[in-house]
Amino acid sequence: MKKIVALASAAFAFGAQANAADLYQPEPAPQIVEQPVVAAANGWYLRGDVSYDIVNMKGAHYFQGSNGLVNDFDKAGLDNTGNLGVGIGYQVNDYFRVDKTLDYMFSTKFRGSTSGVCGSTGARCTSHDVSNFSAYSLMANAYVDLYKWGIVTPYVGFGLGGTHVKWDKLKNTNDDGTTIHKGKESWRFTYALMAGASVDINCQFKADLGYRYRHVEGGNMFGYKLNGGPGADKGFDIHEFRSGVRYQFGDTCQTAYLPPAEIPTMAQPIFK
Repeated sequence: MKKIVALASAAFAFGAQANAADLYQPEPAPQIVEQPVVAAANGWYLRGDVSYDIVNMKGAHYFQGSNGLVNDFDKAGLDNTGNLGVGIGYQVNDYFRVDKTLDYMFSTKFRGSTSGVCGSTGARCTSHDVSNFSAYSLMANAYVDLYKWGIVTPYVGFGLGGTHVKWDKLKNTNDDGTTIHKGKESWRFTYALMAGASVDINCQFKADLGYRYRHVEGGNMFGYKLNGGPGADKGFDIHEFRSGVRYQFGDTCQTAYLPPAEIPTMAQPIFK
């Protein structure tokens, strides 16, 4: 009887150990999760732009006769034109960048008129004046990238610099005939305000669509000839609707981060 009980106890203990072995599940291997890491948003870039320019001339005046009387043009205006620009810049961080730009404004036509007394008749008469105007600007600019909304990043900016204004000869025609005044050229102080948005094309190219307002100070316009002149313009307000592209040096795409593989530990032998 004692042998039977002992055998039953041994069988029960062996069965319990077998069940415990069946219940054991090995721990799952750790999973490697790829975490996106964005390349640092800084570095040099190149830019190129084209624009349609609405040029608002703020007026012009001239000296008339030997008494040095200053008269305003009755009418003074410029046709709309276009602009080409290039530049180099630096993206400081996700929200701030700076660049320097060179812009060339295509030649545009000036049309104006004045009124006064014609010499041959002594009667009041009106002159018709035509010339051509062109300019190029050097600007230092700073931008704040407001928020990245998917592939679109709106921004605002401010610029300071100078504009070289070149006036061609002015043809002044009235009842006495046509007088040609020599055109003038000069550097003018200029400031700019910008707003727009950039659109990511791929890792390195961004399209840029925006608006820029530029104010150019007044300056010399034409010289003296036959008791008329010299003359000066009163400056310009330029409204530019721009499109362009920026090329960012370096790779700004997202890259996948893979943590180092875990080294498996060797099972330690158990001694009894």
